[in-house]
Amino acid sequence: MHIPENYLSPQTCGVMAAAMIPVWGVCIRKVKTELPKEKIALMGVGAAFSFISMMFNIPIPGGTTGHAVGGTLIAALLGPYAACLSVSVALLLQALIFGDGGVLAFGANSFNMAFALPFVGYAVYSLLRKWIRRGSGDLIGAGVGAYLGINAAALCAAIEFGVQPMLFRDSAGNALYCPYGLNLSVPAMMIGHLTVFGLAEVVFTVAVLAFVKKTSPDMIMGAVRRGSGASGSMGSRTAGTEAGSTGSRTAGMETASAASGRKSGRAVSFLLGALILATPLGLLAEGTAWGEWGVDEIAATGAGYTPAGMLKGFSLKALVPDYSFAGLPEWFGYILSAVIGAAVLIIVFRLIGDAKKPQKQQVQA
Repeated sequence: MHIPENYLSPQTCGVMAAAMIPVWGVCIRKVKTELPKEKIALMGVGAAFSFISMMFNIPIPGGTTGHAVGGTLIAALLGPYAACLSVSVALLLQALIFGDGGVLAFGANSFNMAFALPFVGYAVYSLLRKWIRRGSGDLIGAGVGAYLGINAAALCAAIEFGVQPMLFRDSAGNALYCPYGLNLSVPAMMIGHLTVFGLAEVVFTVAVLAFVKKTSPDMIMGAVRRGSGASGSMGSRTAGTEAGSTGSRTAGMETASAASGRKSGRAVSFLLGALILATPLGLLAEGTAWGEWGVDEIAATGAGYTPAGMLKGFSLKALVPDYSFAGLPEWFGYILSAVIGAAVLIIVFRLIGDAKKPQKQQVQA
């Protein structure tokens, strides 16, 4: 689903980037005001899960591949605003370092996978979680939300591809950018995502969310709210003569919370490490995702020519193209790329979290 360089016109890329600027602005403001400092650091863990999930390419008949994104998963854990920023940073890292997705197309890829996917997925997740009261309601909601979210993202990408030959042609009538119209781009994108790729998103989202619920429930944003509410209620009930007793109980709770946090961190780190070691499975998929062919491949996909805008378009050499290192085995380079990507994302968000000033607590009289 990563739109490569020069598949979209510069005008389209500019419009999509402009559309994302206010979205990023709102998300930054929401995260700053609503997300606790320690949860901002966890956004890096969510971004790492998204980054790793996109390395597991899955083949389908016809020679094309696809992957999960994990946007609904992050939204279920930390909220849709945090998910938007986490996936956006992961996409930026992929484009700049690994050449996965175009730099000019970053706004469009972010609109599809960092905006449409997590917000649609979270809306469905929240709705179904309220309707289904039993214990598995959140997992069912996350699964359905993940499926609808990734298909919403795929539809957005299909439309962006499909309008290019309608809007941008040369004097001979040939498309300047993506040569496939809506009659081809929509079914080509949607068939895979309505079936195999959508199922992959569901499995990844539900499996990781269930693991986190069991081993690291404090990672979920709702758990923080419930905890803070209970703490505030206890504080008001034990004011005055019971202040000393409350202080000792609070200290004990903080110690237990710290121990629980360390245990949760180990469990999530174990899962992330296991996924990183398994990433070479993504190399088993043969073929290229629809709409991600190289300039030298597109003429052979049925277009019959290479659009001029793609031949003469923007190009930026990636530091680690295609997640591979010269002189290293392909599987080892893939794992090393996963380690680098996950580490960079976790460090970036940890630094952002450390830079955030603690929220002032209001003391009730």
